[in-house]
Amino acid sequence: MQFTVTDVPERERFEARDETGALAGIVTYQLTGAIIAYTHTEVDPAFEGKGVGSTLARAVMDDARAKGRTVVPICPFLAGWLEKHPGYEDIVVRTTRRMK
Repeated sequence: MQFTVTDVPERERFEARDETGALAGIVTYQLTGAIIAYTHTEVDPAFEGKGVGSTLARAVMDDARAKGRTVVPICPFLAGWLEKHPGYEDIVVRTTRRMK
């Protein structure tokens, strides 16, 4: 199954849709200048286990890198995904305190 990820700035979120256009998942964000905070990831239960979360995570991180943004990963899902994908470490703000 293929998913297309699109930035929807008027809703401050990225959306993942399947081939039929059905909304499969979202990542919400807050943008301040060159800093983007990813606040929440949500996958529709009908699409769980199909790679939507990982597709969204990679797409939002690639978008941030392409636009020269610094990422603040508030969302626990994205923070966990980033621990497994250290290739984005150069654009991620880290803190000594874990968000829950």
